Amino acid sequence: MTAIQVHPYTLFFKRPAKTSRNTMTEKKCYVLTYGSPLKAIAECNVFEGLSADDRSDYLETLKGACLKLDRLFQLDLPLGDERFNELLSSYLEFPSIQFGLEQLWLSFHSQDPFKLFSTPFSNGEKGIDINGLVWMGDLPYMQAQIDRLLEKGFDCIKLKIGAHRFEDECTLLKRLREKYPAEVLELRVDANGAYTPDKVQRVLEQLASLEIHSIEQPIKAGQWDKMAQLCEHSPLPIALDEELIGLFTDKEKQRCVSHIRPHYLILKPALIGGFKACHAFIELNTPWWITSALESNIGLNAIAQYTSTHALVRPQGLGTGSLFVNNFSSPLSIEEARLCYNNEVPWNINTII
Repeated sequence: MTAIQVHPYTLFFKRPAKTSRNTMTEKKCYVLTYGSPLKAIAECNVFEGLSADDRSDYLETLKGACLKLDRLFQLDLPLGDERFNELLSSYLEFPSIQFGLEQLWLSFHSQDPFKLFSTPFSNGEKGIDINGLVWMGDLPYMQAQIDRLLEKGFDCIKLKIGAHRFEDECTLLKRLREKYPAEVLELRVDANGAYTPDKVQRVLEQLASLEIHSIEQPIKAGQWDKMAQLCEHSPLPIALDEELIGLFTDKEKQRCVSHIRPHYLILKPALIGGFKACHAFIELNTPWWITSALESNIGLNAIAQYTSTHALVRPQGLGTGSLFVNNFSSPLSIEEARLCYNNEVPWNINTII
């Protein structure tokens, strides 16, 4: 076997992806591989400007972590060996590295490096219900995205808001709601912290009048008292997203959620510390769904397979793989508003190995 290899990889968007925070034309990540032929594969998705581990020492730290994991591989330890958990715990401040290590460890212990969990999803028997995602752009572009998603059978749509005049965004949502009542179409919105605490109440009231399902992160993260007040008095449910980034210990996670008391949690493994961190949040008994964070299909595959180990009661946020011109060919596809895994379709990672 060879040592773990770190492959920097840049994903290029088909069209600039705009949020209230910034506009992206490319997304960098690191693909980890082990063995020739391939024995294990993973993705470390550090999100520039958002990840807690977006640091100058990231690559050096990642390479060091891979050397340590490689030593564990040489020992041929069982999946549940405590030495791997100790390694994982030593990288608390590097959530995307933790997630990459988890993927690689599971992949190493699997007969198929791309199959981390055996579930009806990964066995190609059952898809995962997902929401359709509408990216920001001019209003005609957003309307065109909505039309395409509806044509494809989505009954849950999530819209990025906060970059345009709120009145214009409301007009778009109102037209949609007039045509599709709440019992037919679930509408979620994601503000990415676009609104200030003194102005957000009007936003919440108008969205509630349109029977919006929920709003993600209406104000910037870190304002726990203000967010707690919003959650207590909001006329529509509030979901925490960016608020969960940088909570490195289980105690910090519990303290945040118990203080703010949100209606939902948005779990992004690469940003919060992988599957172990997801499990810690899920144990707090706040309703949740899992969302990818612009991973390549390698990371998306891992997230989807983990998601499928849970009893799912609402659409998940797992449909971003088609945004890139140079994503890896994979068995993943979206069919009838579900993310599916077709075992007859091969993976192609020839661009990195």
